[in-house]
Amino acid sequence: MGLLAAGTPLTWYDSRRYNEHVRTEGIEQLLQVMKATASRDHDPLYWGDELEYMLMEIDDTNCNTMLDVVDDKIITDLNTDDYQLCKDNNVEIHPEYGRFMVEATPGGPYHGLANGHFVESNMVERRKIIDWKLNQYARRLPKGKRLSVLTMTSFPRLGASGKFLNIENQWDHKNSASRSLFLPDEVINRHVRFPTLTANIRVRRGEKVCINLPMYKDKFTPEYDTSIQDREWFIPEDLESKLASKKGHIYLDAMGFGMGSACLQMTFQAPNIEKSRFLYDSLVNFAPIMLAVSAAAPAFKGWLVDQDVRWNVISGAVDCRTPFERSVKPILPKYNKDGLGGINEEEQSKLQRIPKSRYSCVDLFLGGKNKHYNRTYNDTEVPINDKVLNRLLENDIFPFDYDLAKHFAHLFIRDPIAIYEESINQDNMTSTNHFENIQSTNWQTLRFKVPNQNAVPSNKCAPGWRIEFRPLDVQITDFENAAYANFIFLITEAILILGENLNPYLKMSHVWENMDKAHSMDAIIKEKFHWKDTFNTESSTTSLMSINEIFHNSKSGIFATFINPILMYRGLVNKEWQELKESANYQRLYYYLKVISDRASGKTVSVARFIRNLIISHPDYKQDSQISELINYDLTLVFERLTNLDNANDEITALFGRSTAEYLTSTKLNK
Repeated sequence: MGLLAAGTPLTWYDSRRYNEHVRTEGIEQLLQVMKATASRDHDPLYWGDELEYMLMEIDDTNCNTMLDVVDDKIITDLNTDDYQLCKDNNVEIHPEYGRFMVEATPGGPYHGLANGHFVESNMVERRKIIDWKLNQYARRLPKGKRLSVLTMTSFPRLGASGKFLNIENQWDHKNSASRSLFLPDEVINRHVRFPTLTANIRVRRGEKVCINLPMYKDKFTPEYDTSIQDREWFIPEDLESKLASKKGHIYLDAMGFGMGSACLQMTFQAPNIEKSRFLYDSLVNFAPIMLAVSAAAPAFKGWLVDQDVRWNVISGAVDCRTPFERSVKPILPKYNKDGLGGINEEEQSKLQRIPKSRYSCVDLFLGGKNKHYNRTYNDTEVPINDKVLNRLLENDIFPFDYDLAKHFAHLFIRDPIAIYEESINQDNMTSTNHFENIQSTNWQTLRFKVPNQNAVPSNKCAPGWRIEFRPLDVQITDFENAAYANFIFLITEAILILGENLNPYLKMSHVWENMDKAHSMDAIIKEKFHWKDTFNTESSTTSLMSINEIFHNSKSGIFATFINPILMYRGLVNKEWQELKESANYQRLYYYLKVISDRASGKTVSVARFIRNLIISHPDYKQDSQISELINYDLTLVFERLTNLDNANDEITALFGRSTAEYLTSTKLNK
């Protein structure tokens, strides 16, 4: 998320009159982009990653770790007073939804694989800079307290009873933006866009957001979420919770539970629009598979849950669909007539049933001119905006082909949920703000990123056609995050360079099923996923395979089909990736690949299982699925030791296995 523009975001009731204007003008902007940039070609494979961090205040005296919502000025400071330091180290710092969060990226894109550990070195620099600044802020703290920055997908006690934020009296005032029973509005970024976005989703929906996560069942786990309490601050919202919660589930009711979780994302530039479409389609089924392999979120709101990832939590946390659109009854019909939420009366008859949240897995293959695509692969029911579809197909600016037009017509069924008063009227020849208002709030596992009007074929300084890979849970260490980033880069490079005869297609319904399975506890070793039997023929047959088979089978495994061929093409190995272990320049790449191979094969555990094991084996765990302040505190200490590659307690060994642990502790990059 880039630095935020100044302006006045409109409340839902003020903004909804402009919804159709934003959609209409956004499509006109897209047409101008296509006219200017569709013929762009021969762009290099530039790429980059985005890492999200959590700022924490650790109270060593009272054994409690809290999210730091006091020092969010770090983002402003690192972009002003310390801008040169960041620039000199190729680091950029950006805000995120959570006031306790920081997003950091490389200042400029990567080009290729570099020396095999350039990505990790840049990640190390990012963390060092954030940590350096936090140490300055920590001087205000009394003895026994300190600040820390960690890459943790979900903070286990966000929203739990007790003290989870480093502010006093977090509940002596109302939280009017979210109206959550569990999260004060101080978890939300101070920029006015974010509380407005939070409120607009709730008002459009006509109810608070609602996420029910299955409880991890232990000996003394209660039947119901015991944290739900009566309150009369907000009517009707405070009346919803007990009705919305489900037996055997943990109930979450705020955007912050989802957007307050952290991820790792990568963006890759393709040579041209056709290659970009093919790359998108090729990566579609990698998204659920890699989500399962990156699983790192077994705990929410002070409870262990019976799943391992964050994805459906964010999906529910930003789900602005009305009950009518979700094909369900409203929780409180008295306050949400006909389940139509905050929709204008004149627009209510136009509403469609929408089967998924705007945060979901990919819905459509993009197709294009590649020989393997046909429309039967898009076998799921996907609502579209007919007006948008017709405009894209029939215009005198840049007529679209049907498949790409359908993709955007599907995205544009959504309403904009944050409109700036100052940006209502735009120049469609130069601006893409209205287009991005819709495009960038369709948070799918992949994003097809279009250039802007400046990216004419001759202007190589402007970014071209890009694909963003979005599903991954963030990992604990820079080593792991670099491993996943480089792994997806190698797959991407293989697709773009060696993919002429690659047939990546399967039924979209199978991808959706894979996404559901990826959420399961220990999916990495227990589930079977739809995967291609072969990528090198016209065949579209698939089989149900374990993650181990998906990665390691000789006919269609990821290593055999993508990793080994691209390493051979680069001249780094003769046959197999394991040869990198003896490489003078790429030995660290061997260990990147090994950590993923070991997890996929079950030789080592996922981060989610590692965290779960720490919690259930803790002396303070009561076999009731709940996470105390002490457990959470000790867990963050483990994260700190892992971050610093400190194996004094054999935690590096437990997470990575002995040989990788020995390598990491003996060959640390500059910490």
